[in-house]
Amino acid sequence: MELVYLHTFREVARWGSFTRAAEELGYAQPTVTAQMQKLEQSYGAPLFERFGRKLRLTQAGEVLLPYAKELIRLYGESKEAVSREITGPIRIATIDTLAAFYLPPHLQNFRQSYAEADLVLQTGSEAAILAQLKEGEVDIGFIFDRLCTDEDLVVRVVRQEELVIVMPHDHRLSSASAITVRDLQGESLIVTEEGCTYRGMLMETLREEGVAHRIACQFSNPEAIKQCVRCGLGIALLPRMAVEREMKEASLAAVPFHTGKPPFSIQVVYHKKKWLSRAMEQWIQSVTSEGGGI
Repeated sequence: MELVYLHTFREVARWGSFTRAAEELGYAQPTVTAQMQKLEQSYGAPLFERFGRKLRLTQAGEVLLPYAKELIRLYGESKEAVSREITGPIRIATIDTLAAFYLPPHLQNFRQSYAEADLVLQTGSEAAILAQLKEGEVDIGFIFDRLCTDEDLVVRVVRQEELVIVMPHDHRLSSASAITVRDLQGESLIVTEEGCTYRGMLMETLREEGVAHRIACQFSNPEAIKQCVRCGLGIALLPRMAVEREMKEASLAAVPFHTGKPPFSIQVVYHKKKWLSRAMEQWIQSVTSEGGGI
């Protein structure tokens, strides 16, 4: 609080008037008077004296003024340093799909703006990421899931992302405009690892509809999944972003998967108590503004 008083003291000294200082600071004049009285009590000496209508610094005030200016300057400098500079590693947790197909350009943009930043990227399941955030083991998480509603976490939605069934062009479903779970009857499926949110949704929907299927194999790596699809081992459910290249090259077919369930979104997540530097806040804002996120 005394820093506020020192700032007021500097303005009174500058203008030689409590009234003018109050106008410049947007205070009521009694507020300025009260602050100066408290500052004088703190230092145990009068800081101003009045000669006629003119207010001027006492000897004690003259001694204090350069210190006040320097303290105010240092405070401003410290705020700038804390909000702009990044020290220590920034720990980012995400899933393999986002690490491969979504995050790289955003990480590059951050590194270009803040070359001194030490980014540490680790991958895992959404459940593990949320647990790590709540334990303070990572700073920021990027997940792909239905909307996260954990009360301990701040959630910023980047964008919704369509899920597609990926298959060779000669597959019986490749010409469909959309695929439902019943269309997967009897199919061999190549799935992501257990704990993956969209695999969990697929398995849940298959059970609910009683659709017979076979798990051909499972991988954590989307590239491995696509290679197995190319080889004819089965079809797979993946986010559209993971097969954009193959769709452009026409090396694989990808058909939207419709379930009637809540959509999946890319989300930035961090703990409510997590302090974010201005740089991190600006980066998160940049990322979320891409898709009109909240």
